[in-house]
Amino acid sequence: MMPSSPPGTVDEMPVKQGLAGVSSHARLSVAPMLDWTDRHCRVFHRMMSRQALLYTEMVTAPAVIHGKRAQLLDFSPVEHPVALQLGGSDPAELAEATRIARDWGYDEINLNVGCPSDRVQSGAFGAVLMKTPDLVARCVAAMQAAAAVEVTVKCRIGVDDQSPEEVLPAFLKTVSEAGVTRFILHARKAWLQGLSPKENREIPPLDYPLVHAMKREFPHLHLSLNGGVATLDQVETHLAAGMDGVMVGRAAYQEPMQVLAGADVALWGRGEVLSAVEVAEAMKPYIADHLAAGGRLHQITRHMLGLFHGRPGARGWRRVLSEGATRPGAGLALYDQALAEVTREA
Repeated sequence: MMPSSPPGTVDEMPVKQGLAGVSSHARLSVAPMLDWTDRHCRVFHRMMSRQALLYTEMVTAPAVIHGKRAQLLDFSPVEHPVALQLGGSDPAELAEATRIARDWGYDEINLNVGCPSDRVQSGAFGAVLMKTPDLVARCVAAMQAAAAVEVTVKCRIGVDDQSPEEVLPAFLKTVSEAGVTRFILHARKAWLQGLSPKENREIPPLDYPLVHAMKREFPHLHLSLNGGVATLDQVETHLAAGMDGVMVGRAAYQEPMQVLAGADVALWGRGEVLSAVEVAEAMKPYIADHLAAGGRLHQITRHMLGLFHGRPGARGWRRVLSEGATRPGAGLALYDQALAEVTREA
């Protein structure tokens, strides 16, 4: 069962987009992050921005084919526009997973060519695919044949001892010739040996000039920059420099108001800017429906701990939810108690 909609009429909520519509939303997107950007997180983010493109956690093609599909693929209609990220390296498996996901109505299917984790490497997919652009081209061609929506690629600028200045343009040329017109470029190399996934997000230096150069070299492609972007001002700076979009990861999760709350007005010239308290209040019906369906409070509130980051009462908000939301029976009374910590300090 998909949870029911948060407050607001259906007309006020995002709807499934056509190809051109999804690209316009990609001016700002929230990165796919394992164990973070689940369906509850995405609904929470949607309360702050009606326009930003949201991505699922990476789901492997074999898991979609053989696993609990509803658990992996269900999402709330209010999440649109929302993209599914798949991981895999077998064209037939990726095509089958894409066919299955088609019935769920995602607005985009994305292939992960950027994750450096050990479990991804052991399956010969993720960032290691930067070494085999011809295989990536076959994968996306198979996915496109099975998809009803756009197929995109998220990649690194290179891996290990590769020279990004040589590898990245060759990769973009090969994969775009297979029909992909939209890429998200994480502006760091991935070191597949010697660095943990966390270190791969921090230690390899960012190379924004190279990513900007790729937009000049491939003006016909829609290119989004990812990596190290922490504020809405930085998003606007990269867009002004010519990028088609910017993807934000950890900052959108840890300090969501700083990135998402003003985005609709700043980037699309529409919508309204809700306060953090208004966002918290807007989540209540969704939380109530989740609890009524047998869900636990912490499954939602664990994504909301950064809502009041840097504001009076933020510590009390985090403390009440961190200590109490996992307890059996925790519900909206505890949520209101946490919210009172903030409003008391306002």
